[in-house]
Amino acid sequence: MWAFRLAVVLIPIVAGIVVLWAIQRGLIYFPSGDPGSPADAGLPHAETVAITTDDGLTLGGWFVPASEPASGTTVVVFNGNGGNRASRAPLATQLARQGIASLLFDYRGYGGNPGTPSEKGLASDARAVLRYVASRRDVDGDRIVYFGESLGSGVAVGLAIERPPFAMILRSPFTSLVDVGRLHYPFLPVALVLRDRFPSLVRIVTLKSPLLVIATDNDDVVPTALSERLYNAAASPKRLVIIEGAGHNDEEILAGRRVIAAIVEFLNGVSEQSPQSTQRLAEKVVKD
Repeated sequence: MWAFRLAVVLIPIVAGIVVLWAIQRGLIYFPSGDPGSPADAGLPHAETVAITTDDGLTLGGWFVPASEPASGTTVVVFNGNGGNRASRAPLATQLARQGIASLLFDYRGYGGNPGTPSEKGLASDARAVLRYVASRRDVDGDRIVYFGESLGSGVAVGLAIERPPFAMILRSPFTSLVDVGRLHYPFLPVALVLRDRFPSLVRIVTLKSPLLVIATDNDDVVPTALSERLYNAAASPKRLVIIEGAGHNDEEILAGRRVIAAIVEFLNGVSEQSPQSTQRLAEKVVKD
């Protein structure tokens, strides 16, 4: 009898774990389809590009040149888990106005691209995108900046430990996907079943590049505490900017005045490459 009772309890639990294992990526990745043309997104001067991954997939992207005078810096944008590159057009527009070129692209499974997103797949996409952008004649390979937003922060950090960038900007980053999952699904055995983990907290301790972390004080997706914990684990030079009053997906945090100002000030400081500028960047926390 005891065996029967135990089976009655365990069978639904095991079945639930199996189902969760099978559907979990549908709870993580929320891709949108075809982003349309650059002009449709408000980027008439962008160049449409195709990027080939090591496993033979072709990813769509837009290279957005800087307005003159150009700073010589190029920002590669690693998107969050939703939408496609068209929704990052406002960021590219604002960066271009500041003399900063950018590359927007979509991961596998996003923006009409083939493939299915996963941590391993996104890491492969990131390597391919960096290889592509570094090969361009109009890009200074020594001045490539990674910009990772939300889930993209995990992608950017993973790439940074393999190929350190000129500088790295993380917007609404988290310590690991396990930590985020535990917050949103406290009733599930997240640590046991999660396949894609993006362990940024473990990885960022080896980062040598200058770091800017941008977070909000009203984030209901990635709590500010997780962003601050990741920031605290990183070595200097680094800067933390808290945008007060903005939510995780608000326009202000996407490409608002305060965000762009923080990015420009940070990159100007990195570009000076002097002991004084490094000191200004080190351990600076700003609430705006």
